[in-house]
Amino acid sequence: MKYNIKIHHRRSIRLQGYNYSRVGAYFVTICTKNRECLFGEVMDGQMQLNDVGKILQATWDALPDHYSHVELDAWVIMPNHAHGIIVLDSTVGAGLKPAPTTTKSAPTRHGLPEIVRALKTFSSRRINGLRQTPGAKIWQRNYWEHIVRNESEMNHIREYIQNNPGQWEMDRLHPNQPAFNGTGVGAGFKPAPTGIREPSIGYNVVRYNDEGWMA
Repeated sequence: MKYNIKIHHRRSIRLQGYNYSRVGAYFVTICTKNRECLFGEVMDGQMQLNDVGKILQATWDALPDHYSHVELDAWVIMPNHAHGIIVLDSTVGAGLKPAPTTTKSAPTRHGLPEIVRALKTFSSRRINGLRQTPGAKIWQRNYWEHIVRNESEMNHIREYIQNNPGQWEMDRLHPNQPAFNGTGVGAGFKPAPTGIREPSIGYNVVRYNDEGWMA
């Protein structure tokens, strides 16, 4: 079949026309492939991270070290997903190790899709290294995001993230919950859209440094 952009282009649920490198706060949910519980378990309302979960935590914590315009807010790792608030500020930076180039160029300001991809890609590499499963898919392709519009909404989301472990048994991403059908990522206080896909814009030209982070 001849290539047809209307048929073959991956569908995106990102808000059309919105610049996801804009200064602002973004609530993000990422989920493991097939809802597999990889990161630990919830005990007495508290998330207990295993070694895989600790890798994800370390990868999240390291994002601002590599992308100077990224600030981290509330965050929680659950057995098979994670919720976090990523804040993009006005700083422009290319990370610790700019990609090699023969001419000087302005530092790259990566948008939210690239930051989420970095989190998933780098954590996957380290997790597969620990588990000796090179190339295994850790994350489902989709992720869910919400643009945080005001302080009240920010506080609501922070509260939801903080309380997530205590609500695990009722979470739509819990393995025993039949409501999850694999087409969307639950966001708790707001129904998540279905059929979501990660945007592909810019991924083909992203360059990585020696550690695996986008440069």
